[in-house]
Amino acid sequence: MTRASKSGLALLTGIFLMLMALPCLAATDIPFFQEAVNNGTLPPMAERLPKTPLVVTPGEGQTLGEYGGKLRMLIGNPSDVKMMFVYGYARLVGYTEDLKIKPDILESIDVKEGRIFTMKLRAGHKWSDGVPFTSEDFRYWWEDVANNKKLSPAGPPATLMVNGELPKVAFPDPLTVVYSWSVPNPDFLAQLASAAPLLIYRPAHYLKQFHESHIDMSKLSKIEQIKLRSWAAEHNRRDNMYKFDNPELPTLQPWLNTTATPATRFIGKRNPYFHRVDTEGRQLPYIDELIFTVSEGKLIPAKTASGDIDLQARGLRLQDATFLKEGEKRSHYKTLLWPTVRGSHFVLYPNLNSENEMWRKLMRDVRFRRALSLAIDREEINDTLFFGLAVEGNNAVQEQSPFYTDKLRSNWAEYDIDKANALLDDMGLTKKDGDGRRLLPNGNPIVIVIETAGEETEQSDILELVQESWKDIGITVFTKPSQRNVFRNRIFSGETVMSVWSGFEDGVPNELSSPATRAPTSQQSFQWPKWGQYYETKGKSGEPIDMPEAKHLFELYQKWLATTDDEEKAEIWKEMLEIHAEQQFTIGVVGAILQPVVVSDRLKNVPKKAIFNWDPGAQFGIYHPDMFWFERK
Repeated sequence: MTRASKSGLALLTGIFLMLMALPCLAATDIPFFQEAVNNGTLPPMAERLPKTPLVVTPGEGQTLGEYGGKLRMLIGNPSDVKMMFVYGYARLVGYTEDLKIKPDILESIDVKEGRIFTMKLRAGHKWSDGVPFTSEDFRYWWEDVANNKKLSPAGPPATLMVNGELPKVAFPDPLTVVYSWSVPNPDFLAQLASAAPLLIYRPAHYLKQFHESHIDMSKLSKIEQIKLRSWAAEHNRRDNMYKFDNPELPTLQPWLNTTATPATRFIGKRNPYFHRVDTEGRQLPYIDELIFTVSEGKLIPAKTASGDIDLQARGLRLQDATFLKEGEKRSHYKTLLWPTVRGSHFVLYPNLNSENEMWRKLMRDVRFRRALSLAIDREEINDTLFFGLAVEGNNAVQEQSPFYTDKLRSNWAEYDIDKANALLDDMGLTKKDGDGRRLLPNGNPIVIVIETAGEETEQSDILELVQESWKDIGITVFTKPSQRNVFRNRIFSGETVMSVWSGFEDGVPNELSSPATRAPTSQQSFQWPKWGQYYETKGKSGEPIDMPEAKHLFELYQKWLATTDDEEKAEIWKEMLEIHAEQQFTIGVVGAILQPVVVSDRLKNVPKKAIFNWDPGAQFGIYHPDMFWFERK
């Protein structure tokens, strides 16, 4: 046999093996689409899928399912319709259950030197309206959106910058996209895999009709030309891939929202062009519709216990578990308890960027932050509100992380009123009024207003206990609830002195996890919003870091980005965590809270054991809700 013959035989063998590895597509279509296929308004399944769909293998305890059903869930407000996007968890690359990152929407991604990312799209992959998904959708976002001054005044997202350098982006052919930097960008894949991901593509065919660069002015009337002056606002209003509130916007998620806001009931219908199949070649998802009903937060536990839902976690607390258990037999559901892995479940955020000079100076004094932490009786909070099942301590990492140490959890977080009082005395805050309240330099009592989003009664319960223990160090607390948008805007502007939120989402990091949240890189970091905003806007808004310890954290983050040595990355992580424990930039209270997850007896493939986390995890996302299915009665 000639060399050419051998080569040809090897090629044919390789093709045969590749074809054998692909699932045989199911012969029958999905019942939900059968009528549309029969009357010709929708192509058959084989034509709707990519040439190489993503094959989803059932996870532990999961089985192949049946088509049909409507999954009912409750949400706290209309903006939570975005959870359809979160739970659907279709990402360019995504986390697996063991928190490894693998291609999802992408067929493959090749990474060279940690800095050149060559992304291959799936041939034949289509948007939910049947239009091909190609590199043009990436080009449109990069050139016409991210680099358009009217749509993106600050330019491309700061998260794409490495050492002040934006990527070079190329589109060699319809199925290839290349992002490259001169130095490694270890954050890039994690950003693409996030619950709220970096979205570097858009449905160009839909959005171009609202973009001045793609509109033929000669075909517009004078009135239409006048209206076009506000084209950017209209484009941005419609370009809500993550918010998921524009039913006209094509999507790649397993379900597409069909309900416009404002509404109290949102219906998500299955995407006929979704790119995943099960091991028998049947297109996913199994479930036909998602129904999200808006409910007042305090009513969610009662409505859940009455059997009004099929899957629920949002709006439920550990304190509801006993009540929920009592309704299981009556309402035909089971209550699972999934551990959370945030750095801390409940965190106090001193605003180091407060616009009030006196409070800013006070909050930036590490002795003050340490004293506040030492004066919290975490054991009492744990026993009173969490049945003693929580982990007391700092906003650090959980035991599942290789970086966990007892010191990180307990440093400056053990209840010690005497030590807290000594720190405040050392600051010169020794004067008190007749009620024992310490006085500020201006003679007023130290009264800390702690602001909340007003959505969780649990927060109020914890703050009441904090208020009682802080009386012993002469500090008074008032709480101020407000709507979430108002709450955040007050923090961003520096109007707040202290706020309450949950802790670091990634409480189980390893050396390859991004430490970006531990440095001043985001306005959403409530302890230093203006420093984060300065980074995100490339210096156009916010304030430059002017505190040595915070500046050092930022430098360590930059160092982590630059190195390709895993051991060095791990050492950087350890140093950043130690700085946080010493400095008490955020004051953690309790963590590792168990999250009730209520599951209908008919709903299958929801794992019995799992973690409940936002990022990484997308709460239900990494467990493939497209594989959940209903057992017929």
